[in-house]
Amino acid sequence: MSEIVLDKSFYNAEERCGYYVSEKMKHIWAVGLDLWYKFDSVCKKYNLKYYAAYGTLLGAVRHKGFIPWDDDIDLFMPREDYEKLGEIWNKFSDTNRYVYCRTDKDHNYHDGGASIRDVGTTYINKHSVQEDICHGLALEIMPIDGCPKPFIKRLRQLFNAFMFSLFNVQRLPNNKGLIIRMITSILYKIIPSQNIRYRLWKHAEKQMSKYSWNDCAEVTELIGAIHGMLLRHPKKDFENVIRKDFEGYQLPVMVGYKRYLTRIWGDYMKLPPIEHRVAKHEVVYLSTTESYKKFKGIYYCLLYTSPSPRDTE
Repeated sequence: MSEIVLDKSFYNAEERCGYYVSEKMKHIWAVGLDLWYKFDSVCKKYNLKYYAAYGTLLGAVRHKGFIPWDDDIDLFMPREDYEKLGEIWNKFSDTNRYVYCRTDKDHNYHDGGASIRDVGTTYINKHSVQEDICHGLALEIMPIDGCPKPFIKRLRQLFNAFMFSLFNVQRLPNNKGLIIRMITSILYKIIPSQNIRYRLWKHAEKQMSKYSWNDCAEVTELIGAIHGMLLRHPKKDFENVIRKDFEGYQLPVMVGYKRYLTRIWGDYMKLPPIEHRVAKHEVVYLSTTESYKKFKGIYYCLLYTSPSPRDTE
C-alpha cells in the first residue's frame, strides 16, 4: 500500500484559531492521515463510497483540515459499502500493520462503528482498558442507513438502534443525560449475560439496517448521539460527493454538507467558546511510535483494576 508523504514542516507545533497544536498532536494527525490515505486508496480501487463525518467534516469545511483540538478522522459510509469494507480490507490490505476492527461476539471496542487501526501505535481509551483488542490509533467509520417513511417503521428502527447501541457499545453514556445513564445501568444489571447481549444487538442491527438505501428517499445515522439518530436527511444530500481541502489533501464530503452541518451545529463557521475547545477522548496512554502490544498488563488487560464495563454494568 502506498505511503502518504508529509512535509517536515507539517510536524512543527503551531497556533491555530488561538489553540496551541503541539508536535505530539501533529504526529497523531500524521497517523490519522496515513490511515485515511490507505483507506481512500482501497475505496477508490473497489468503488466504495464514503464521506467525512462529524468533526472531520466540520474541520474540512471550517479549517481546511483538522479541528485544532480534535485528534482523529471520522467517516460515514452507505450501509451497503460499509458491510463490504471488512471483507475487502481483510483480503486486499496490509493487515499485518493496518487492521479492520469491529465489535463481534469475542471482541468489544465499546464503539458502535468499525475502524481501521494502526498496529504499530497505541491509543488506549479509558472505557476499553480491560479489553484484549487492538488498541492502535484508529480511523473511525460509521454507516448511513436507509430511513423508512412510515411512522411505525421509523419508530421500530429507532428502537432497534437504541437496543443496538445499548448492547453493542456496552458502556454507560457520559453525555446523554442522567436518565439515560440510569436506564442503561439498570438494563445491564438485568441482562448480565454476554451471550444474550450479543444476540440482542445482532438482531437489532439486522432490523435497523434492513431498509434499502435504494428504496428510501431519506437516510439516517443510527450510530452515535441520540440527536443524530433522530434526524432524517434527504438522500440526495448523500448520493454524490465533492472533495474539500484537508491538510493539503482532498477529502470527500457529501454534496449536501451545508444542510447537514447547519442541522447539527447551526452556525457551523462560528468557533465554540474557548472552554469548549478541548479533546473529547479519555486516553490512558498514547504513542505514535510504539505498538500497543507491549503495554498489555501495563495499561490494558490489568489484573488489579475493576473489570470491564460490560462485565459490571
